[in-house]
Amino acid sequence: PLSLSHIFNLFLGRNLQPLGKGCQSPDQGLNPGGREVIQNSKEVLSLLQEKNPAFKPVLAVIQAGEDNLMQEINQKLAEEAGLNITHICLPADSSEDEIIDEILKINEDSRVHGLALQISETSFSSKILHALKPEKDVDGVTDVNLGKLVRGDAHDCFVSPVARAVIELLEKSGVNLDGRKILVIGAHGSLEATLQCLFQRKGSMTMSSQWKAPQLQSKLHEADVVIFGSPKPEEVPLSWIQQGTAVLNCSHDFLSGKWLQIGSPGIHGHSLIAEDVSLLAAALRIQNMVGSGRRWLREQQYRRWKLHCLKLQPLSPVPSDIEISRAQTPKAVDVLAKEIGLLEDEIEIYGRSKAKVRLSLLERLKDQADGKYVLVAGITPTPLGEGKSTVTIGLVQAMTAHLNVNSFACLRQPSQGPTFGVKGGAAGGGYAQVIPMEEFNLHLTGDIHAITAANNLLAAAIDTRILHENTQTDKALYNRLVPSVNGIREFSKIQLARLKKLGINKTDPSALTEDEMRKFARLDIDPATITWQRVLDTNDRFLRKITLGRGTQRKAQFDIAVASEIMAVLALTDSLKDMKERLGRMVVASDKNGQPVTADDLGVTGALTVLMKDAIKPNLMQTLEGTPVFVHAGPFANIAHGNSSVLADKIALKLVGEEGFVVTEAGFGADIGMEKFFNIKCRASGLVPNVVVLVATVRALKMHGGGPSVTAGVPLKKEYTEENLQLVADGCCNLKKQIQIAQLFGVPVVVALNVFKTDTRAEIDLVCELAKQAGAFDAVPCYHWSVGGKGSVDLAWAVSEAAHKGSRFQFLYDVQLPIVEKIRTIAQAVYGARDIELSSEAQSKIDRYTEQGFGNLPICMAKTHLSLSHQPDKKGVPKDFILPITDVRASIGAGFIYPLVGTMSTMPGLPTRPCFYDIDLDTETEQVQGLF
Repeated sequence: PLSLSHIFNLFLGRNLQPLGKGCQSPDQGLNPGGREVIQNSKEVLSLLQEKNPAFKPVLAVIQAGEDNLMQEINQKLAEEAGLNITHICLPADSSEDEIIDEILKINEDSRVHGLALQISETSFSSKILHALKPEKDVDGVTDVNLGKLVRGDAHDCFVSPVARAVIELLEKSGVNLDGRKILVIGAHGSLEATLQCLFQRKGSMTMSSQWKAPQLQSKLHEADVVIFGSPKPEEVPLSWIQQGTAVLNCSHDFLSGKWLQIGSPGIHGHSLIAEDVSLLAAALRIQNMVGSGRRWLREQQYRRWKLHCLKLQPLSPVPSDIEISRAQTPKAVDVLAKEIGLLEDEIEIYGRSKAKVRLSLLERLKDQADGKYVLVAGITPTPLGEGKSTVTIGLVQAMTAHLNVNSFACLRQPSQGPTFGVKGGAAGGGYAQVIPMEEFNLHLTGDIHAITAANNLLAAAIDTRILHENTQTDKALYNRLVPSVNGIREFSKIQLARLKKLGINKTDPSALTEDEMRKFARLDIDPATITWQRVLDTNDRFLRKITLGRGTQRKAQFDIAVASEIMAVLALTDSLKDMKERLGRMVVASDKNGQPVTADDLGVTGALTVLMKDAIKPNLMQTLEGTPVFVHAGPFANIAHGNSSVLADKIALKLVGEEGFVVTEAGFGADIGMEKFFNIKCRASGLVPNVVVLVATVRALKMHGGGPSVTAGVPLKKEYTEENLQLVADGCCNLKKQIQIAQLFGVPVVVALNVFKTDTRAEIDLVCELAKQAGAFDAVPCYHWSVGGKGSVDLAWAVSEAAHKGSRFQFLYDVQLPIVEKIRTIAQAVYGARDIELSSEAQSKIDRYTEQGFGNLPICMAKTHLSLSHQPDKKGVPKDFILPITDVRASIGAGFIYPLVGTMSTMPGLPTRPCFYDIDLDTETEQVQGLF
């Protein structure tokens, strides 16, 4: 094998004496600088690795045929420079498609930063060249790199290392290229084009010829410099080359002993600069590789997105949401992904307008600084909602499309229940919404269906286990749980984990004692303690209470799918490994000794993880103005913690960069969604919010000021459509209270007044003035619903200023406090209750959870969203009330205890006239109708 010193000796050309025109002396030593190139590449790479210790560029070489010498040279030079190199060796007769298959694999491998093709000249078809990714083309053979070179953008492209080596060797040999006649013989394609371009830049006159051209001899007589682009055939005599002509050979045949020495006896007066070209080219390829890695690193760092925003043409009056959505053509999601810095292998495309983002992105960007973190919450809403999602979308449209600031919206996926029941959609509204809104509201990528399937598999496992334990002996049960398959009997991985939990340190199923077999096989679930319910993503009040079984029966119920603990796990997890552990920790019941029974005990954790393996990846969509949105997870805020996923937020914070903004939304009022965001989600994620945007509407404030009841589907009373400053002023008590709640956590508040067309200037000014008097950093009227992002530019400026003011974030309570005290703290500090009242069942559950070791978890209150109290009809700021806690449940996998306040249902019902009356499909166009 060649030693590195041998390679460098070849670089230094110690035995060669160039005699070309312009040389100062015939004995001048040739030093083309190969060692210098490698040393420089090594130093540059070291500097890059100082800030990015895990970074090590990888060069892939696809080689067709055996050329072990060049393979060894590539390997040695890469190692010296500090690169990794991988060789893909194919047979010499490999087909075009076989070579392309390997190229496409390398294209999609984000670990590889450069790709070189070591194949015959005849194999360089246009199909192969088009398959090669230009940004990995370190040999500069693709049309993109050649085009940039021709246009003069050499700094922004890869230039052929062979062509560069030719120029460097000539110049370092003292050959003056200006005005010289250059003849390139036997070169093809990109090498020929690159040589011509580089020589022309040096002022040379370039000629090209093939070896069998009839004019070859006359051209050789004219040439000052001759470049052999391929091996010289024997039928071309060396005597055709004029004395004093500098000659370079671009093939590397000399390394194999095939090169006929021009300086052999009997042939004098020629300059031999042949042996060094391929070696120097190999070094320059390494230099290109380091440049490729540097460019890749630069692209991973914060930068302003080159986002092509979509133009809006707002109409007046504002059309329906679905008409607005359908009038805009979204960008292809792969285009959006590239604009925001995602790599091709980091997305999984679903159709044209949505994609899942792989979690590998977090590892790639782990050293990237996070952007600013903004939470959108609201005052206590009317049943119609006050537009938190609309404000969220309007704000990011303003930031990115109008202020050129990187921003990302993170929203929850809507449940099918409200979509077909009351709400009709949750993609925002007017000219501030996510598109296509039909896909946003219907199925999306199937995450909720995956949750439903996983949840109900676990429910089935519980009742099945009870049945089999009740009908089998210990021995029969054990033998069925650990059967002999093809004569081999062994525990599964999850069964070994259960043995370890039981303190049984055995791995041979036949080695267990009878007592150990019984302990292993029997969970002894107490049916009265089962807390795991079946779920369905449809509002169905008739499933609130059901009876299971025909022989042995038990009372049970269905919950709405988004109330499943698996949804909460999805929303709070930060990795696939963490999700699997959380799923395994989920407590479904207690055994007859009062000990918790988990999904791990039932042996179902691995299967649940398999069902959830795709759901864990956030869904990428876009706003009406083409800015990015993550839609991921969808827990309700009144019966769960009401926030989109931690993973979506973490990925978005990396993608926007240090100067960017991630805007996420918490469900319902600040007393519910925001409180849970801070005390549950921020504890789980470790993320610290910079700003709270508190959404208010004149309509809701009038309701809190004593206005008539607001009911979905019923026309608004005149108090809400005509100016009434007194109702607005009286209702601002609720806004003031919600501002104070945010201030409990030390986060600055910006009030966003979502303006409706019936709001008057006096009402708008009054709300903004009272909000600032109540302690808001700023209060801004927003018009995004009617005009899009430009209607929220003032809000964007206010949020940016508040974010740079700094947050003094703190949690409301210490999780080490007893469960009762944590509940009381929330009731008094957030809701304004005088005290709490626990039912006997609630107290019994608290005692059990504390005894089982779950007392140090945060609290997730299940409470009506229509009032600060537990009574939906109590508006404004209720005082001096006792908060009743009727039940307490535990989501151990998700990581919280959730008390039920008053009469809370976890399965909504359909109204008399559900939204599905208006939802239809045009069977000719396949367009959805009636989703708003």
